[in-house]
Amino acid sequence: MGYKVAIAGATGVVGNEMRKILEQRNFPVDDLKLLASERSVGKKLLFKEREIEVEKLSKESFKGVDLALFSAGSRISLKYSPIAVNDGCIVIDNSSAFRMDDAVPLVVPEVNPDDLSWHKGIIANPNCSTIQLVVVLKPIHDRVKIKRLVISTYQAVSGTGKNAVEELKKQTEDIFNNKEIKSVVYPHQIAFNVLPQIDVFLDGDYTKEEIKMVNETRKILNDYQIKITATCVRVPVYISHSESVNVEIDRELSIEELRSLLDGSPGIKVIDEVKKSVYPTPTYTAGKDECFVGRIRKDDTVKYGYNLWIVSDNLRKGAALNAVQIGEEIIKKKLL
Repeated sequence: MGYKVAIAGATGVVGNEMRKILEQRNFPVDDLKLLASERSVGKKLLFKEREIEVEKLSKESFKGVDLALFSAGSRISLKYSPIAVNDGCIVIDNSSAFRMDDAVPLVVPEVNPDDLSWHKGIIANPNCSTIQLVVVLKPIHDRVKIKRLVISTYQAVSGTGKNAVEELKKQTEDIFNNKEIKSVVYPHQIAFNVLPQIDVFLDGDYTKEEIKMVNETRKILNDYQIKITATCVRVPVYISHSESVNVEIDRELSIEELRSLLDGSPGIKVIDEVKKSVYPTPTYTAGKDECFVGRIRKDDTVKYGYNLWIVSDNLRKGAALNAVQIGEEIIKKKLL
């Protein structure tokens, strides 16, 4: 049996990826609705060798729809998700609108699929940088207790959206052509630069992105005792986020145990042969589904400390793929 599926925000970078992944994974779609703002209406996108015309997102869009994947921003999600649920549709939302709502499960299928059982129509897709982090932390936290995390991220511009990708391209071209550099999407030049700011600054001078990582990680792992600090940085990379993660646990694991534990866990692939300069990079991981881990080593400054380098495609596992996997899990658990 197939399902009627809608993608809200279908013409954005994540929406486009959602459509492709639904096809690649042969998700049981009987009918696909592509929804976007008025400026995209009439545009035709390919799905399973047929063209589907983009429709305007409206209050009537979700009648008869079984499952809706939202990637159109928090404002749109807050407005239309309750309407979709009221029409009998299950919503998987990629925005931050519902992530910290106690009544909404925040799900990564490799980590906490059982949380889907208590959904009330809306399921939140975590932040891209959080997803790849918790996929790797889950097997560690199941084996030993994680006490503290120090995270530094190196995040691709595609995480901001189409305009950011275009800004990086344009600035790069302008630098080589000795033209004036204009910054619109970011507060500073992003080409050949790094910006230690993702989203707005909050009280305490942490950014919203950094606080998201802290709060979402605790919620997904269902452990509010883990001490977490994060610094999130935007880098001039198109696709794939990288993370340097320092993990402190409550007892010792040998590096061999840790490497074996990670490599045998779902959604993770270890690439770690440093003597051959083999480790995950954004260019290698772009277009792939796994969360890649390398540079696995001990931190000798604390009793049970370890350093990990985690890289994953932020548009796939960090967004679209995770949403589709949630849909697959819903079907598997017969919740749809």
